[in-house]
Amino acid sequence: MNIGQAATATGVSAKMIRYYESIGLIKASARTDSGYRTYGQNDLHILRFVKRARTLGFSLEQIRDLLSLWQDGSRASKDVKAIAHEHVADLDRRIQELTEMRDTLKHLAFNCAGDDRPDCPILLGLANEEGMDASHKQHDAPGRRASDCAH
Repeated sequence: MNIGQAATATGVSAKMIRYYESIGLIKASARTDSGYRTYGQNDLHILRFVKRARTLGFSLEQIRDLLSLWQDGSRASKDVKAIAHEHVADLDRRIQELTEMRDTLKHLAFNCAGDDRPDCPILLGLANEEGMDASHKQHDAPGRRASDCAH
């Protein structure tokens, strides 16, 4: 089948298939005499593997390692598990970072009156060179009220 058919069958765009080939994530496809790429069932299976791994958030380098392990019949499952645990730890770190970002933005938005005045803790927090943590302290200062600013 051609690249368009492979894309439809796997849910991986033709552009991404070409990209994966260009970086060596998947092997270059066979070509017809006229130069068109052709894909077999094994190629589709590999593309689906890559798509599922990307959906789970694995990096391209991790997918490269997972593909290598998947294709190695003598692999040790501990190697695969180690990659999975590393990825889970990375996801946990990212979730923590996102939670902190959300909490900071919620705090800034809560302290913004949202009226016609020009002062705004959201913009002050974004402009603060010391980072968003300092904006918590600044806007929690005694005597400062939400009505002291607008957005």
